Amino acid sequence: MLMGYKNMSDHMSKPLSFRQELVGAMGDPIDENPTQPMIEAAFRHHGLNWRYLTLLVGRDDLAAAVAGARAMNFRGFNCTIPHKVAVIDHLDGLGQSAALMGAVNCVVTRDGLLIGENTDGKGFVETVKRRREIDNCRAAIFGAGGAARAIAVELALAGAKQIIIVNRSTERGQTVTDLINSTVRELAPNVAALFVPLSENFEIPQHVDLVINATSIGLYPDLDAIPSIDLDSLTPNMLVADVIPNPPNTRFLQAAKKRGCEVIDGLEMLVAQGALGIHYWTGTTPETAIMRQALEKIFGQP
Repeated sequence: MLMGYKNMSDHMSKPLSFRQELVGAMGDPIDENPTQPMIEAAFRHHGLNWRYLTLLVGRDDLAAAVAGARAMNFRGFNCTIPHKVAVIDHLDGLGQSAALMGAVNCVVTRDGLLIGENTDGKGFVETVKRRREIDNCRAAIFGAGGAARAIAVELALAGAKQIIIVNRSTERGQTVTDLINSTVRELAPNVAALFVPLSENFEIPQHVDLVINATSIGLYPDLDAIPSIDLDSLTPNMLVADVIPNPPNTRFLQAAKKRGCEVIDGLEMLVAQGALGIHYWTGTTPETAIMRQALEKIFGQP
């Protein structure tokens, strides 16, 4: 009886905590964002008592939402449309990539301060490095939004030689091009960017090594949509990527595989940037295969 009492005393002397560390995603729309099951699969696998919340936050509620995250001691959060730029006004500082891009997709609490990072481009570069050297590569990026900007910046910093920005809007396309040729080139002097207006049935230059669809063309529910590209200008030496995670096997990627190209789907990029976020928040380097399996289960991929 005394032994039992001693064991109970020893047990009760250890501090008990039922509080989970909180992170999440803020956006609008957000309902179809699959990040939560991917991140929480990693938390479970690594025995982390953390939760990732999918949070619907409208434009007018962003300031209150960030203040709420501070008050509730969030360890960080992701930002998606339409908050990647607007959130900067509510943060305490920016990492290098986020400062260069003027956009944040991952906020990290460091020493009580909210610091904005951007893992979009970093995650993409990780997926490319598994297959190709980036040094001196030549890339064609379709789109000029947040994903395109992030990918262009990180490719330049990783050693890309030429980045072609292809976009319908001249103003937006030239803005990304100018960013690479000015501010980013100070850190990556070997890179040169070029803007080319998107035309119908755009022909990809044959010297290009890496082709990236960084637009929303082909995103669910527009499953039959495909970028305005001459698909026969895709050649087997090109590595072709699509940032769209839903569906993972877009018509664009199907066409590229049919022409002998190696491809990177949107799930791989999503996993890579999610893994970086987990490492920023927890210090743990997660098992990406577990994260990928969680997404494949959702989307019915083999």
